[in-house]
Amino acid sequence: MTKTRTLVAVALSLMIVPGMLFAGGSREEAGEPIRELTIYTTTESYDPIRYEAAFMIADAWEELGFNVNVQPMEFSSLLQVFYDEQDFDATILGWSGRVDRLDPQHFLGTLHGEQTDLGANNPGGFVDSRYDELFVAQSREFNADERRRIVHEMQEIATRENPVDVLFYRDEVVGYNNTKFDNFVVMAGESLYNEWTPMEVRPLTDDGFLTIGTPQEPDNINPLSSTSVWGWKFMRQYYDKLVRLSPEIEPVPWAAESIDEVDETTIDVKIRSGMTFHDGEPVTAEDVAFSYQYNIDSDYAYFRPFFSVIDTIEVIGGDTVRFNLTEPSASFITVTMSQIPILPKHLWEDIDNPADLTPEEIPTVGSGPFMFDQYDRGEYKRLVTFEDHFNADNIQIDGVEYIIYADSEGVFTGLLTGQIDMTAWRMEPGQIPLAEQEDHVTVVSVGDFGYYHMTYNTRREPLDNVLVRRALSHAVDRDAIINVLLQGLGEPGYSVVAPINTFWHNPDVSRYDYDMGRARALLEEAGYAWDSDGRIMAPAD
Repeated sequence: MTKTRTLVAVALSLMIVPGMLFAGGSREEAGEPIRELTIYTTTESYDPIRYEAAFMIADAWEELGFNVNVQPMEFSSLLQVFYDEQDFDATILGWSGRVDRLDPQHFLGTLHGEQTDLGANNPGGFVDSRYDELFVAQSREFNADERRRIVHEMQEIATRENPVDVLFYRDEVVGYNNTKFDNFVVMAGESLYNEWTPMEVRPLTDDGFLTIGTPQEPDNINPLSSTSVWGWKFMRQYYDKLVRLSPEIEPVPWAAESIDEVDETTIDVKIRSGMTFHDGEPVTAEDVAFSYQYNIDSDYAYFRPFFSVIDTIEVIGGDTVRFNLTEPSASFITVTMSQIPILPKHLWEDIDNPADLTPEEIPTVGSGPFMFDQYDRGEYKRLVTFEDHFNADNIQIDGVEYIIYADSEGVFTGLLTGQIDMTAWRMEPGQIPLAEQEDHVTVVSVGDFGYYHMTYNTRREPLDNVLVRRALSHAVDRDAIINVLLQGLGEPGYSVVAPINTFWHNPDVSRYDYDMGRARALLEEAGYAWDSDGRIMAPAD
């Protein structure tokens, strides 16, 4: 391992009894030494919690006899390795708790067998026929209680097979400057940094721009390529969708004037009249139909779980889009319609390979309540209020600007000094009491239904063996991560549907509590042994 943190070493020294790990199988009973395993994680400046957790986990895996390397990477590069190349052993990342994800469709879809190709949401390559069968079943089940039963069974399969080790659910603790703006919107999972805050905040001074501090810029601002929350939380302000989810997580018709469920597989959407794109061109039903079909034709993997149920799309009556589905979809209105952005057909229809666009070639024209104005990579972004938007009369600010800092400490300093009005990223545990001492700062804490995870690449030995994956998860001390690193601001993870999402969460699934003895027993059960130096050896042929 490249680095061992003092804090981690002290914590682990209290938990591991030297000399008790390597009794068992002899070198003669085993095959070759196991290759080095690499854990990819974020840089310390981006997220010290994930960074430190990676070294804690690596230390424990080395106690089991593995040779482990921790590889921190800049966030966008990490996403590239994880999604677009799938060239990893284990990777620590997180899924944010965006409002559309209160419906379990997204999180369940991250383990669906049709999401294993490059750029899609199941980079670890997990495939289970029963799980996939149930995914389809719950997608088309409109009875909530029956759908919950299916979702619970899927969580049982996911935890039993353990392709993704849910490490922890972290509290979302952020802050805002209470002398500059009020009437912030707080939403579960998204806290202040949601799509409603810019439309609802009220200025308390002559400054009409809401300034947000962030430690991370978008992976890109291509609506046919972005795969990170940082890209979409920016773009969703200048692109409209048919539906927006309210702070109470109810679907609100947005670009849709009305939605008519003709039958279980036919949905008619009448487009709101009088809408225009930011370049002055009208928004039509043809633009909406094009936007959905363009995503389908481009096979944009990030949105594939949303549009895969669409059979055909047609424009009827001039102002109505009809979606013909291949099967009933319980989440089509709340999830699909709230996520696919409406693109101007006249700017995109001649672009054959949208994912290949350079930053300068990307059209940034939408019809949303804010217009794209400026983006200086690594430094600054700005949106201005679109005065011709149907909701413009309710917006009391001139626009939103984003200052991009090198790390979370920079964001925190910006909040304390008044350079920013709110944080887009949670504060670190040590920063919270300092913020609470400042009269001009209001601290907001909400639970998160997103989670931090370690995804195993199930295509690679030895991680293709479920017993090995379970063993490695038993060597993860979640309580130490929560108590030492998070200082109690979170809870141990165990399911891809978080406990705060009470209706869909299954509290009775398998849990991989920290137990080095159990980890070793599982490895022995899988046929692994250790040499005289404690190095783990593959099963004999």
